[in-house]
Amino acid sequence: MEIKKVSKNGMDFIAKEEGVVLKPYKCSAGVPTIGIGSTYYEDGTKVKMTDGPITRDRAYALFESVLKHYEMCVYTVTRDDLSQNQFDALVSLTYNIGTNAFKKSTLVKRVNKDPKGADIEAAFLMWKNAGGKPILLNRRKREYALYIK
Repeated sequence: MEIKKVSKNGMDFIAKEEGVVLKPYKCSAGVPTIGIGSTYYEDGTKVKMTDGPITRDRAYALFESVLKHYEMCVYTVTRDDLSQNQFDALVSLTYNIGTNAFKKSTLVKRVNKDPKGADIEAAFLMWKNAGGKPILLNRRKREYALYIK
């Protein structure tokens, strides 16, 4: 069965990784962000540091809306026989690095060749840096752990 949506477990996983911040802040890559790692709103407008705060409910509504874009990306560029955990882990990574980076990634090539390949973990870990520092290493390890679960 083809998987097109992140599970509740996957949504909780991503929300925990991203955190919930109700006022604009700059992420580790220096991009204005709000809510649960959202860099833009439903209408495509980018988050600005001058934007007002949002409520927790608004943060989750924005997250659910924006998440569809990342789900569709993973669905369209990967094989149709992924498990729910594999799909959730790949969407988590895509949500963090962006769709263009994901589409061109070594990880996509390796997943499409063999989703259980021994080289998948190394491909996750290629995305450990933000702002030139390996600050995402533990997140990538947790995503890989979810992927193989």
